[in-house]
Amino acid sequence: MNIMKYKKIWFGISLLIIIPGIISMVLWGLKLAIDFTGGSSMEISGTSDSAKVIEIVKKEGVQDPVIQKVGGNALTIRSKELPEDKHRKVKAELEKELKVTETQYEIVGPTVSADITKKAFELIAFASVLIVLFLAYSFRKVPKPVSSWQFGVCAVIALLHDVLVMLGVFSLLGHFLNIEIDSMFVVAALTVIGFSVHDTIVVFDRIRENLIKRGSDDFEQLANDSVLETFSRSINTSFLTFLVLLTLYLLGGESTKIFVLALLVGIATGTYSSIFNASPMLVVWQNWKNKKRK
Repeated sequence: MNIMKYKKIWFGISLLIIIPGIISMVLWGLKLAIDFTGGSSMEISGTSDSAKVIEIVKKEGVQDPVIQKVGGNALTIRSKELPEDKHRKVKAELEKELKVTETQYEIVGPTVSADITKKAFELIAFASVLIVLFLAYSFRKVPKPVSSWQFGVCAVIALLHDVLVMLGVFSLLGHFLNIEIDSMFVVAALTVIGFSVHDTIVVFDRIRENLIKRGSDDFEQLANDSVLETFSRSINTSFLTFLVLLTLYLLGGESTKIFVLALLVGIATGTYSSIFNASPMLVVWQNWKNKKRK
């Protein structure tokens, strides 16, 4: 299999996935939970009739309520921040009409939500910088003319590809299926970054080993051989992880579904980018350097 020969096709597939997501984010953005926007969250047990619950809370003047199932007979009602008097009225009406019990109620203020949003971007940016520095240092003895910085930068571009795919997919899911993202989505994104970089480093390390053994006369062929040597390991590891997450998504609780779904999307795109994006980008960069030098 000559993966490097079709690198333009692999890049094209990535663009076909990323571009609709970017358009969706520009047009509709992400549907943010109260972790990011601020608001109220009420959890009730004793009913699964979300339509009736929406009818009751809207009658009490709650604007844009979002109902989410958290179990077989429990619901979470998310909305803009409710004054305490309105919260008591909604609670009393639900208890009267549906005989439910409020099990949890919390308010997330705008200051807390803004801080969470800021830290989310800071964490991803900080992780990206650390990855570049770590790989540049770890690959510092790679034979010239290949630079250790190339490995770090290509790994970060690949992981940013994974983050963009995740954001695009959840932007579309938020618009069409009303799926919100909360602070656990940030945890999922960081987990995917770690998984993707780990997979990419395995391939890059084999490229480094082969560079030391064979030199860089035919870097494209060397990179292709290195990817094929690690191909089965990457696919098998990712596939088994995907199966475990799929089982958790299908059989786990409602409260973890969005988190697990984010991991499923991230693991799939992370495996793709490690094999079909990171190394081909390294080849394109090195070919450009060779042409420039000549």
